[in-house]
Amino acid sequence: MKNVFTTLALTAGLFITTAANAEVSEIRVPLGAGGFGFLPLHIMKTHNLVEKHADLQGVKVKVNWSNFGGPSAMIDALVSGSADFISAGPPSFLILWDKTKGGVDVKGVAAMSSMPMNLNTRAEHLKTVDDLRGNDKVAVTSVKSSIPSIVMQMYAVKKYGKEQAFRFDPFTVSMTHGDAASALLSNSAGISGHFASAPLDQAERKTPGVRSIMNSDDVMGGSTTFTMISTTKRFQERNPKVYGAFLSALKEAQDMIKNDKPGSAQILIDSMGGGKWTLNDMVAMLNDPSIKYTTAPENVMKYANFMHDIGSLKNRPTSVRDLFFPGVDLSSGN
Repeated sequence: MKNVFTTLALTAGLFITTAANAEVSEIRVPLGAGGFGFLPLHIMKTHNLVEKHADLQGVKVKVNWSNFGGPSAMIDALVSGSADFISAGPPSFLILWDKTKGGVDVKGVAAMSSMPMNLNTRAEHLKTVDDLRGNDKVAVTSVKSSIPSIVMQMYAVKKYGKEQAFRFDPFTVSMTHGDAASALLSNSAGISGHFASAPLDQAERKTPGVRSIMNSDDVMGGSTTFTMISTTKRFQERNPKVYGAFLSALKEAQDMIKNDKPGSAQILIDSMGGGKWTLNDMVAMLNDPSIKYTTAPENVMKYANFMHDIGSLKNRPTSVRDLFFPGVDLSSGN
């Protein structure tokens, strides 16, 4: 009888250990706001790359891809536990990293894309952002926490001094890229300008009377991360194989974009509902050297240091390694 109880105890202990070490069988990943910045996610979905790399790790996982984007929605989903990986621009990520430090501890998995944003306008009086006045409104994805908001703050500090960091904030309004493009091109909703990325940026600037008055890479001083992936410390520690599979899938998707631009462009067209986008136009954009797909962060520390200096971040990272989980090559990151 003693031996029976001993066997049962050992079996129970083994079950508990196995259960404790079991990784998730399903992950939830929002596809983001659309456009070139989120193309790797659509490649991963179309080619089942996460599942492929999970199999190589000896685990089975299902990916539940959801169709929503926007910084606020992404952040809420990750913090509430309704998403396991999210994609966002560096400023939104840094605010989340700062607010969760010592708590759920959100960190970066990898950078996903680098590309510029252009502030496009058809308002005759706008030659530069310095000409914003009265009821002018610039559409951004998120007031105060989006790439354009921080870029305009950087410009303001450089030209007018630190005390004028938020000089242009009152002129910004939160809108989705699609709604903002429609408002700009139709001269509706009081939108004077839209900070756009590919492919809406190029579509807007092909419209007669629309021109760009600010480029984010110019303000940042070079190529800059546009979208990056993040998750929580809890997920990363409890699911090392699934986490590794996701990172490997991201890298493969980035390589696929570089090696098969027509195929990648078609996936993006399909994800956007087809319509006005031609394959040749999309491939031409993918051939633009300013649009890159790399896991190495670019200029993320410049955002972090600036946002800390103006009080938008409580914590200042000592290096880019403070912002990312181990696993991604940061030797060329900044």
